[in-house]
Amino acid sequence: MTNSAVVLADTAAYAAAVEEASQAAAAYYATGESALDDDAYDRLARGIAAYEQDHPQEVLAESPTGKVAGGAAVGDIPHTVPMLSLDNVFSAEQFATWTASLERRIGRPVTAWSVEPKLDGLAVAARYRAGRLEQLITRGDGTAGEDVSHAIGTVVGLPPQLAEPVTIEMRGEILMTAEQFEQANTLRTEHGGAPFANARNGAAGTLRAKDRAYTVEMTFFAYGALALPGSGQLTATLAELPHSETLGYVAGLGVHTAADTAVAPRTVTTVEDVQARIEEVASLRASLPFGIDGIVIKADLAADQRDAGNGTRAPRWAIAYKLPAVEKVTRLLGVEWNVGRTGIIAPRAVLEPVEIDGSTVGYATLHNPADITRRDLRIGDHVMVYKAGDIIPRIEAPVAHLRTGEEQPVVFPEACPQCGSEIDTSEQRWRCVRGRDCRLVASISYAAGRDQLDIEGLGATRVVQLVDAGLVADFADLFTLERGQLLALDRMGETSTDNLLAAIDAARAQPLSRVFCALGVRGTGRSMSRRIARYFADMDRIRAADVETLQRVDGIGKEKAAGVVAELVELAPLIEKLVAAGVNMTEPGATPPPEPGEEGGAAAEGEGSDGRPLDGMTVVVTGAMTGALEKLSRNQMNELIERAGGKSSSSVSKRTTLLVAGEKAGSKRAKAEELGVRIAAPEEFARLIEEHLPSEG
Repeated sequence: MTNSAVVLADTAAYAAAVEEASQAAAAYYATGESALDDDAYDRLARGIAAYEQDHPQEVLAESPTGKVAGGAAVGDIPHTVPMLSLDNVFSAEQFATWTASLERRIGRPVTAWSVEPKLDGLAVAARYRAGRLEQLITRGDGTAGEDVSHAIGTVVGLPPQLAEPVTIEMRGEILMTAEQFEQANTLRTEHGGAPFANARNGAAGTLRAKDRAYTVEMTFFAYGALALPGSGQLTATLAELPHSETLGYVAGLGVHTAADTAVAPRTVTTVEDVQARIEEVASLRASLPFGIDGIVIKADLAADQRDAGNGTRAPRWAIAYKLPAVEKVTRLLGVEWNVGRTGIIAPRAVLEPVEIDGSTVGYATLHNPADITRRDLRIGDHVMVYKAGDIIPRIEAPVAHLRTGEEQPVVFPEACPQCGSEIDTSEQRWRCVRGRDCRLVASISYAAGRDQLDIEGLGATRVVQLVDAGLVADFADLFTLERGQLLALDRMGETSTDNLLAAIDAARAQPLSRVFCALGVRGTGRSMSRRIARYFADMDRIRAADVETLQRVDGIGKEKAAGVVAELVELAPLIEKLVAAGVNMTEPGATPPPEPGEEGGAAAEGEGSDGRPLDGMTVVVTGAMTGALEKLSRNQMNELIERAGGKSSSSVSKRTTLLVAGEKAGSKRAKAEELGVRIAAPEEFARLIEEHLPSEG
């Protein structure tokens, strides 16, 4: 975890750091634009605090240390109760030290902890009088904030009228979800503005904007509430409620909380349980539709909070456990144009290397030329780069206010970078007019791969020989190769020739799911190919399906369905060659869907009526398999699960029915135990689906 502080060597360095931090905070709280990303500001602030601890006589009045919002935020609407920030910890050890300190302060163990996401937005107070939303105020300096009531009506999660006519103040975060951020940048660029660097800055800038010609939607999540003067008995009631029950009360009034999200607040009883929940929330971070930069831990009981009290900047009963930064500012050095195996020409950003989320990032994805144009990316730009978990890093936007005027436009290719042919620019994703033929070797090698046709002995070097000799123009031609043709190639003896021909012949019998995957239909992969094959049962039904029919397959939306239909039309000659070569076009064990107007049939994946052992079950596989399953790849295990009627999944959740846990199962086993999910050893699972196991040899 990145938590190192900037080291300040002397008084001059300290003064410069204070000035830089003050300017960055002022820019962020004024317009949402800052020259520092969140991690860089945190490290600078920690460096300033460390220097001040060692040199208390040199502390400058404008230092951000100990001040809400770094002392930069302003406002003239007084808060009825100070609206404080949170102190931070960055490791399990620091968290344990903080909990011990809290329990010493109150003189007893804390028996209930609330664990909730630290939402990456802007703190606000929403005041309701007699149940009607009247005023929206930023946190400001903690004692007074800025009136942003003009934003009422643009914030999802803050209803204009509560379910009860209470006088109350909701406190929480206003943020942009990933979808809202994309919509905001589209609107912003359409109206001639520079795109926001990230969702947090977008929310901060949008909340204060008054005279825009367009409206940008944001979302509110409450993290607390307090009674306002004139609220009667509610004041005493809220003062005694545990924090978790307060959030439940708020949700009952119709205000958004994080309760319905994957990172819903949870109350636990021990520090060990808190740490387990922290790890769980951190693992979900990349999949969330909104940004989080940590986890907030609070003493849940009102008595514990009262006895702990508050400091000038932060409450002593709550702490923010910060997660590693997933976004950083770096420079865009160039753009590479790579051609994929289907002929798609994909841009890739070349970055000045930067450490994000524990790894060094030197490249980032750029979706397509239109995306580059919409974001107004230029070579030399400072750009905000996002990375979380195993997700490929992506550029969110240029940091436009850091431009010097020396940045250069991105040059788009005029011909295919791979073969020099024309480029089809009619779609957002550009493509070489030769399609798969542009990267023929890659296309055939993919089709022959282990998780597709599994043709042993047909590596890329051998494919190059076959292509150069004019023996194959697509992977269907593999099935028409003759022994004499192969023997004529360099380094092809009789044994290797016979082995390759045997492997090709065996590939004719592969299930439809693997044949479909070998086609390399854009927008599908191994898992989606299995779903399509199991739903339709044979290739003729897949090819006859229209956009509406394809959407009945789990995970296929309208846009993807349209792409698959168009791609299958393009692939029709290749499919016909495969059929003529005797390649299997059916999925074993799959039941075709009913024809229009018919009753019954398998209307969706896993709904067969043949009494398969895993019918209706969601199965996750983890760890090293043993026994009868030892030699199966993870893809083969997933195929096996689906042949037996189940649905394969890669993550454990409440919807998981069974976890197959092999050696070194790790965190997935721990999560299954926590959720009460049934766990089976590989040998037990093999017995359960014995009739569906592949025959030996």
